[in-house]
Amino acid sequence: MKIKVRDIPPRAVWALEQAGVHPLLARLYAARGVCGTDELDDGLARLLPPPGMKGIDTAARLLADAMERHLRLCIVADYDCDGATACAVGVRGLRLLGAQQVDYLVPDRVVDGYGLTPAIARRVQARGADVLITVDNGIASIEGVAEARALGLQVLVTDHHLPAEQLPEADAIVNPNQPGCGFESKAIAGVGVMFYVLLALRSELRARGRFDLAPQPKLDALLPLVALGTVADVVKLDANNRRLVAQGLKRIRAGSLPAGMAALFTAAGRKAAQATTFDFGFALGPRINAAGRLADMTLGIECLLTEEAGRAAELAAALDGINRERREIEGGMRDQALRMAESLFDEGEDPPPAITVFDPDFHEGVVGIVASRIKDKLHRPTFVFAASSAPGKGHELKGSGRSIPGFHLRDALDLVAKRHPGVLLRFGGHSMAAGCTVDAAQLGTFEQALAQVAQEGLDAATLTRRLDTDGPLAPEYRRADLVDTLHREVWGQGFAPPTFSEEVQVLSQRLVGEGKNHLSLKLMHQGQPVDGIWFGHTDPLPSTVLLAFRLDVNEWKGERKVQFLVEGAQV
Repeated sequence: MKIKVRDIPPRAVWALEQAGVHPLLARLYAARGVCGTDELDDGLARLLPPPGMKGIDTAARLLADAMERHLRLCIVADYDCDGATACAVGVRGLRLLGAQQVDYLVPDRVVDGYGLTPAIARRVQARGADVLITVDNGIASIEGVAEARALGLQVLVTDHHLPAEQLPEADAIVNPNQPGCGFESKAIAGVGVMFYVLLALRSELRARGRFDLAPQPKLDALLPLVALGTVADVVKLDANNRRLVAQGLKRIRAGSLPAGMAALFTAAGRKAAQATTFDFGFALGPRINAAGRLADMTLGIECLLTEEAGRAAELAAALDGINRERREIEGGMRDQALRMAESLFDEGEDPPPAITVFDPDFHEGVVGIVASRIKDKLHRPTFVFAASSAPGKGHELKGSGRSIPGFHLRDALDLVAKRHPGVLLRFGGHSMAAGCTVDAAQLGTFEQALAQVAQEGLDAATLTRRLDTDGPLAPEYRRADLVDTLHREVWGQGFAPPTFSEEVQVLSQRLVGEGKNHLSLKLMHQGQPVDGIWFGHTDPLPSTVLLAFRLDVNEWKGERKVQFLVEGAQV
């Protein structure tokens, strides 16, 4: 591992400090490209305007017309946290704006696969819907959209995934990544796209005089859900996404959040009044995702939709139980998959440029998590496959991949598909995460093809694990109140949480935890002792070492002490 200190532009630091930003925050912001306080203004008025998103006016008119005609609307969601929150935002928002009949349907990961399929279109029509709205999917659903329209449904696609060369022939498409869209925030999540559609719909209804005699609905009540889905989907937190997340966090901390979200905080042992982006990514998000991985995402969506506290508590408890089961399955799969991955190269050698593993006993619901764990351990683009359990699809393998910085996974799959037609039955995704389906007989061809693309696209610098940090931590900043301040800020993908690095002395170290798989440390930091812990690490450290660490506060018997959460070491 190579620990590298981020460049910190002194002019930007000075400008931020002069504007009243705390010196430590000024340094952290400047290192992440922030040049002025206007970029830190998280007010709703600073959000990018909805009209900048291609197709959004058409979508607003379509929905407004449907509401005037009292048509029945049905949302087709995705089965991850972004899809679940986008569905909840859509249902809640449309009802807030006056829609009388709003239904939803979420595909089954095993039976239906991803996206709007012809079969799902038929199910929507059978429910009596007139308008089909996709959230967090649909941009690749050529056949599904065609079937829906052939059945007489109007189709609105809202999505954020990268499109292929052919777009579906929907009545309206809202996706900032479609050709010709000038919307600045290409990283907006699916839930953010749906929120923007609702903003445009409210403007359209206002223009039609819908709210002349009635109070205008306040859509900001949906921002806690937008914030959760945005962080959980690990999209880049550009300025617009940070504003959406910050606004959601403010409302959650003030107690203005859906009953289901409040119940999920309780189930996870977290305090909504002290909510952070970490809670979204590592507490609430996984519990909602677990429903889509092992059970039925309807559970997660119902939890986000209910307004009844008792019902919310029941659903949150069920999601918590499913997440525990997911962790157990993942643990066994992770160990097995890691052994298989490490068997691909001899000890002392570098791993291959890309890693593909498959076992007939793998569970398709957690292949993405396991791929992420292997990628983190070996620092290589990784795909993990499981046999499809869908009826009649026993010959298919479903794979989920995770990548490393500098290697665009979805583009890599596109190249594999062009070089080896027929190997990939389906594929899609982003730069850092993607999924695909292959025929079991073609897995070897896929493995070789992906390794070849990775060999061509990766260089020594990209293959070397690099941990960007914010450099040394001044002793006066090692305070619990300042750690609390840092935790309240919006951090995440593309706007990394503060990680410091410097040489420290290791006074003592021991293995702790139920499985003795965490390293507990006593460190000497700039002449003062401090506790540290390295989760999931068991190898001992030398007496003097360059450590990368984040800050946390450990509470014990009423005393709050700063501790270092170790992220890496350069020895």
